[in-house]
Amino acid sequence: MNKWIGLAVGSVLGGFSRYLLAGWIYRFTGADFPYGTFIVNVSGCFLIGLFYSFSEVRFLIGPDARLFLMTGFCGAYTTFSTLILETANLAQDGEMIRALLNFLASGVFGFILFKVGAYLGALA
Repeated sequence: MNKWIGLAVGSVLGGFSRYLLAGWIYRFTGADFPYGTFIVNVSGCFLIGLFYSFSEVRFLIGPDARLFLMTGFCGAYTTFSTLILETANLAQDGEMIRALLNFLASGVFGFILFKVGAYLGALA
């Protein structure tokens, strides 16, 4: 049960952090370009890379902390960081074509399905 509490707390903190940071950035930059989302996404990539190294390379954090930080916090903060981590894992395994396909397909199909969902939602 401890891992579920850690996951829940990490998710709440990640969601709040995303909301607060993006909102703070938008107050300074305006909404002409999604700077808040951009900063959240790239900072999430930095954080998940840092936590990955602490977990898998330096062994400074264990499975429960990894669940709290990477799945909970980073997962709620931005799923873009998870996309980048999984793409990097494919590339590290020598699967460069699959890595590129994962990255491009996620962006292309994500955008297409967003448009389809928005269109269908507008019909309802």
